[in-house]
Amino acid sequence: MARKKTTSENDEVVVEPSLELAMGELSQIVQKLESGQESLDESLAQFERGMTLLRVCHRRLDEASQRIEIVTRAGASGEPETQPFDGRATLQKDATATAGGNSKRPAGEDDDAGFLF
Repeated sequence: MARKKTTSENDEVVVEPSLELAMGELSQIVQKLESGQESLDESLAQFERGMTLLRVCHRRLDEASQRIEIVTRAGASGEPETQPFDGRATLQKDATATAGGNSKRPAGEDDDAGFLF
């Protein structure tokens, strides 16, 4: 599903793709760029489009994590209790739990090292 945005300057409607569509198009762009068959100008245009799509993907994922935090559960008093979103993959969580819950990483190593998102 695409999301519509309007700009107040000229009431132009800009349609922003869904996460799934953006990721699919981004994958196609990566394949084209890796093939090396495009001209320099076309490659630059594809790269720019890819960066735009990457920002869309990050924005969508950030919005989803905020919604997850907001809609976690209600406490005994009826007030919502939130928990921060744990963005690690299930496999990473299982590995941490198996290791006794102590995820010891070298200083400066990122939690999402090696992952695109």
